[in-house]
Amino acid sequence: MTDYAQGEDGSLKNRYCMVTGASSGIGREIALGLARREARVFLVCRDSGRGRSAQEYIRQQSGNNDVHLLLADLSVQNQIRILAMDFMQQHGVLHLLVNNAGVIMGKRVLTEDGIEMTFAVDYLSYFLLTNLLLGALRAGAPSKIVNMTTSLHRLAKLDFDNLQGEKSFGRQSAYARSKLAVVFFTYELARRLEGSGITVNCVCPGACSSAIWSHSSRTINAFFHALMKGSEEGAALPLHLACSSEIEGLTGCYFETRQHLRISRVNVKGTESKSSRATYDRKTAARLWEISERLTGLAGAP
Repeated sequence: MTDYAQGEDGSLKNRYCMVTGASSGIGREIALGLARREARVFLVCRDSGRGRSAQEYIRQQSGNNDVHLLLADLSVQNQIRILAMDFMQQHGVLHLLVNNAGVIMGKRVLTEDGIEMTFAVDYLSYFLLTNLLLGALRAGAPSKIVNMTTSLHRLAKLDFDNLQGEKSFGRQSAYARSKLAVVFFTYELARRLEGSGITVNCVCPGACSSAIWSHSSRTINAFFHALMKGSEEGAALPLHLACSSEIEGLTGCYFETRQHLRISRVNVKGTESKSSRATYDRKTAARLWEISERLTGLAGAP
């Protein structure tokens, strides 16, 4: 496995780092990598039992006890607001935010806010949490935001009449559409934060074995888990973006691994890449931003 931070200083001592969806999979491995670099790490998890297990695992594996658990169901906007408010009051500074949480739903399910679940967690939680934490990120500048997406965004289209699967819903299409929205969000936020000292980039880690596939059938689960890379491999590129001095100041970019499946037998290599042509349409990005503000109750963000 390629270790992107190998040979670099990589120390994040006295840096405050938050990772969402950190109870397992890539999120936990990213958090572990940050803890090994001496960061103060905040794990955002939905389930207290799994969250505590991840916290203890990371502390033991890294030798860093400065790992803290924050509980929030990111499908619920009020819980996101409480999470952000508590963090701002208790700490007030953030140097790195990794938006990693995600779900893939087998059928269309609405959150208690009336939002389609995949869209709510895989995109809208990124939008809301990031905007609510911008004050802390500004206080920690130079700071970084890393948003997790997927190369599958290239298969999607932002149909504003079917943004949440109102007309037609499919597991993969909902996931790809939400991750396409993440790319639009990344580019638009980078433009809005220009000159602030906050960089915003998005990354596709490749196809990795993850709990995100838990809503798929057993057969699909078994097939994909056999082919996919492990979480440690998937975390390598996001960690590089979080830790490397090579990309300091680089913002509004899309990165992806060149190889996705374990059967390729090729080491993971990640570089700055081009996202789908549609994602560079500023009018679409601005319209998505306005809709996202309305769906989250934010006005004039950031």
